[in-house]
Amino acid sequence: MARLTPENEALARDVIARYPRPKSATIPLCHLAQEQDGHLTDEAMAHIAELIGVTPAEVLGTASFYEMFKREPVGRYVINICTNISCQLMGGEDLLAHAEATLGIGAGGTTDDGMFTIEDVECIAACTEAPACQVNYRYQHKVTTEDFDRLIADLRAGRRDDIPPHGTLGKVRQELRGDQIANITAPEQQSEPVWITRSEQGSKTP
Repeated sequence: MARLTPENEALARDVIARYPRPKSATIPLCHLAQEQDGHLTDEAMAHIAELIGVTPAEVLGTASFYEMFKREPVGRYVINICTNISCQLMGGEDLLAHAEATLGIGAGGTTDDGMFTIEDVECIAACTEAPACQVNYRYQHKVTTEDFDRLIADLRAGRRDDIPPHGTLGKVRQELRGDQIANITAPEQQSEPVWITRSEQGSKTP
């Protein structure tokens, strides 16, 4: 497992420059590291700590709070199957059982070829579309067992370009020039925005 590549280190420094304090970039940099390796490695967290001027423990303390950051290797496709109440009533548990049988792994497991990880998850906020699941956090709605089998076949065949490998949040990365970055001074150095000052002045009665 690696630290950030030279290309990603350059990108990380660009991300850090957008914030008034370097440590504010912790979460975006963790996502960058996970995109690089598929999960968040100890080496990458140590590198992030160096870049933003904190300890590796502080980076871990932030990253460990969020379920989306994986500390151990996972499959190229992480399949979250909801079994909370709405999905449960509409067949979510049956869908999970079918997924486990189809892929030959239990919830929390990864296939031997490293393609798929299954997770049994709580509500994913798609209750009206039950039973629902996510693949690398891309929603799949009203999923039948036939839909699931077709999904797996399409992923194996590389027919789902809309679902990038695990760790990739977006397929388009925002790029900002220095003159496009707003208000990157420290909070204690910031003054009230002009529109607030004007609003307060306008509300005063003589």
